[in-house]
Amino acid sequence: MTPQADDISRAGFVAIIGAPNAGKSTLVNRLVGAKVAIVTHKVQTTRFAVRGVAHHGDAQLVLIDTPGIFHARKRLDRAMVQAAWSGAGEADMRVHLVDAASWVADAQDRASPAQMRSIEDDRRVIEALKARGLRAFLALNKVDLFAHEQLLPVMAALHAEGVYDEIFPVSAVNGEGIDTLAGALAARMPEARALYPPEQTADLPMRLLAAEITREKLMLRLHQELPYELTVETEAWQERADGSVRIQQVVIVSRDSHKAMVLGKGGAAIRDVGRAAREELTTLMERKVHLFLFVKTDPKWQDRRESYEGLGLEFDA
Repeated sequence: MTPQADDISRAGFVAIIGAPNAGKSTLVNRLVGAKVAIVTHKVQTTRFAVRGVAHHGDAQLVLIDTPGIFHARKRLDRAMVQAAWSGAGEADMRVHLVDAASWVADAQDRASPAQMRSIEDDRRVIEALKARGLRAFLALNKVDLFAHEQLLPVMAALHAEGVYDEIFPVSAVNGEGIDTLAGALAARMPEARALYPPEQTADLPMRLLAAEITREKLMLRLHQELPYELTVETEAWQERADGSVRIQQVVIVSRDSHKAMVLGKGGAAIRDVGRAAREELTTLMERKVHLFLFVKTDPKWQDRRESYEGLGLEFDA
């Protein structure tokens, strides 16, 4: 049940940080109780800090879903990592979300290369927390995938790093341990009035959220074929007299070969993406949506300052 503004006596910001694909967006959506961040099985899905608004008791938690923290080389990657640490540094509390399944597999000497990369990124986060003098809660995610007793040596090893105030085994997918984590975060929030209207679930312009939903559908539809070097921009937004909305978006890719992947044979792929995005937007906005998608090639879109400004990223990170 959504509280009234007068019922809220504590409020603050909580940054969710961690390696790519640890489940940060799923956790934020779970805590909020609504979809405010896109979720796919691919790493680096989240590109900028998304704020979701959750409530627990008399506390309002403004959750900052940050991009994954990893060893960044490209300009876009550096901007994403910078956005993650900016969110972490400004927050009242931080939650370092770790893919516990990777650590358990490593303890049993059976971690895959992808799991080892995830662990390396976790260690990078730990060292950065130490260097910045920041404390955090540790949330060990995906505990629904293995027996809980297998987690004990992992908890001991990570606790010994000295940067975590408390440790919470959770499953962002099925909700296990989420209420306990939310309660602990609520207890740490400073005394304050509500930062956002209680009925608001996210601080994200609708034009940007619409573009993100389309990008999510692209990633889900094309799987391994889809290059990460694409973006979606909402070019036009027209409110119509009948209460519906006409949205025009452009999918920007770096190569003509990528454009062919996005379009699909006879335009089948882009039609499927458009249909899925339109259905979700119609449900989200509770009105009819007319969505028109176009695809264009721009080899240098990642080198254009305006591409970053639209996402709230630092071009010079």
